[in-house]
Amino acid sequence: MSKKGPIGIFDSGYGGLTVLKEIVNELPDYDYLYLGDNARSPYGTRSFQTIYDYTLECVKHLFSQDCHLIILACNTASAKALRNIQQQDLPEIDPQRRVLGVIRPTAEVIGNYSGSGHVGVLGTGGTVNSESYVMEIKKQFPELTVVQEACPMWVPLVENGEYDKPGADYFVQQHVERVLAKDPKVDTLLLACTHYPLLMKKIREYTPEHVSVLSQGEIVAESLKDYLNRHPEIDEKCSKGGSRHFLTTDSTEEFDAHGKEFFGNEITSEYVHL
Repeated sequence: MSKKGPIGIFDSGYGGLTVLKEIVNELPDYDYLYLGDNARSPYGTRSFQTIYDYTLECVKHLFSQDCHLIILACNTASAKALRNIQQQDLPEIDPQRRVLGVIRPTAEVIGNYSGSGHVGVLGTGGTVNSESYVMEIKKQFPELTVVQEACPMWVPLVENGEYDKPGADYFVQQHVERVLAKDPKVDTLLLACTHYPLLMKKIREYTPEHVSVLSQGEIVAESLKDYLNRHPEIDEKCSKGGSRHFLTTDSTEEFDAHGKEFFGNEITSEYVHL
């Protein structure tokens, strides 16, 4: 049997740490290896081909570190690279390994949160333009009405530490009001970017009380737990020593300083050149 290894968590930057935080809370016994491609972040404005190339390169690196299961904790990568990697690359690299995303697990449950049957998706331009959420939600809940809103300033606000400052209010209010104006029946908003949970307090300030706001971390963590229960052949390849290691393609000092805001704890990263 091949060597056991950690569960790989990939993101273009820091955002996936909000997902890892919830996964660790749900499944604390497993080993995790996080890779943030900070040197080439953000992915949201890049072309389909570039996002695919970057994501595949990072996936291959995590495979080289003995990861048998990788979570693309990045909505843009999940939208624009996951399918090609699953269908074209994995069969050649190693058909026994798995790469999963964050869009499908969210789409599988979002309809359960809405009473009106109308939901709004807030995401980066890349995620919104891909229509991935609309398509995946329609597969699971064809009766749902889905509206989207791209929020191009939200990631820069978060990454520059402005998410809890007065300057964020204008941009948060603007996009929350826009998505609700597109469909006044919306009673559930999905934060379809892993950076957005840091804006949750301000998002709630500008969202009517009857509208639920969902972040992905807990949903993805529950989905991963269920996946491992249903796939013991993958679970047995995942090492369980309770370790967490962090890799970044850019400054480790920057990653450690900003990363703790997303992860909720102090972290120490290592630099990796891809």
